[in-house]
Amino acid sequence: MTLISLSRLLKISADQHIATSNTLKIKENFMKKITVNTIVKAPIDKVWQLWTQPEHIMQWNNASDDWHTPFAENDLQTGGKFKSTMAARDGSMQFDFEGIYTNVQPHSKIEYKMADGREVIITFEELDHHVTVTESFDPESMNPLEMQQAGWQAILDNFKKHVEKQLT
Repeated sequence: MTLISLSRLLKISADQHIATSNTLKIKENFMKKITVNTIVKAPIDKVWQLWTQPEHIMQWNNASDDWHTPFAENDLQTGGKFKSTMAARDGSMQFDFEGIYTNVQPHSKIEYKMADGREVIITFEELDHHVTVTESFDPESMNPLEMQQAGWQAILDNFKKHVEKQLT
């Protein structure tokens, strides 16, 4: 074997190792769920109403002030569909966030499968006129886990602000 062919063989082997390592990292990301939560100072009826009604979803469903949700529809029942259009305020980008509900337990739990197959579980736990809202979701492979967690947490924080503002 010549030095050149040995060098090529080592490079191919190293490239395969890197590709395998990256594939394993992506698979690990899909196996982990990301969890975010917040405590909302409001009764469960109000929290549930503002979480599920499209006119309210459009007011809180954004991770930053330069984004908004100009459209939302929600058929909140097992087998029902939901869709929200999330858009940059400057018009440079938009996408639809949509899925199908797999389990709806009023005032307690919502589970759904997103259009890309990832799954989400949301729980609502009331204690002394406060509600803990917890979301656990399968990450996607395009963005770092920390970025995804921060984005979903920011949306949840906006929800908390929206609910508590309604009560003042």
